[in-house]
Amino acid sequence: MSSYVIDPPKAAAVPVAGGGHFPVRRIFCVGRNYAEHTREMGGDPDREEPFFFTKPSDAVLTGGADMPYPTKTADLHHEMELVVAIGKGGKDIAEADALGHVFGYAAGLDMTRRDLQAAAKKAGRPWDMSKGFDLSAPIGEIVPAAKAGHPAAGLIELKVNGKVRQTSDLAKQIWNVPETIAYLSGLVELAPGDLIMTGTPEGVAAVVKGDLLEGSIAGVGSIRTRIV
Repeated sequence: MSSYVIDPPKAAAVPVAGGGHFPVRRIFCVGRNYAEHTREMGGDPDREEPFFFTKPSDAVLTGGADMPYPTKTADLHHEMELVVAIGKGGKDIAEADALGHVFGYAAGLDMTRRDLQAAAKKAGRPWDMSKGFDLSAPIGEIVPAAKAGHPAAGLIELKVNGKVRQTSDLAKQIWNVPETIAYLSGLVELAPGDLIMTGTPEGVAAVVKGDLLEGSIAGVGSIRTRIV
């Protein structure tokens, strides 16, 4: 007999290419990790250390499902990102050992209520609700590193209604995957099931109901969702 006083919440999970599911524990997101995006958001890529925000695990949206346009916003933005799935936990992980903690990779979207974020920044308040709302993290299938390797370079691109909105190369990340894992694991102890969304290149912009978002990362996979 269960000792829970209410039914435990259903665990969030992301499908794995080839079969199975990856259970999601936490979602960490790297802010401003491409130089041109940092500049377009008013930052200086030469002076910033990595910083992180989070999304709840149940923000994931999988299987190419539609994404409902969220409430309380009139300025919903797309941010195309490489997602890292942690398969082995640890703290203070050495950069040289970091890739040994990676289970695999996926293409994902960090959807953002930009108007709420801007208002919160102006007021000096936390901007969790601009990032961590329901279904704000559409993610494609996770490809195991044993199959895909560890992509350090390659095209990352997002199309909206068939037209390219974001295009760059993973090699342009300010903090690469091993550096990001090493730095983050000095702040929190990483655990199996954690996801890291590694930042978006330039070209972020608004989407509206009816828009079809199709993203891809060379050697990793794709993500697709329609805003409804």
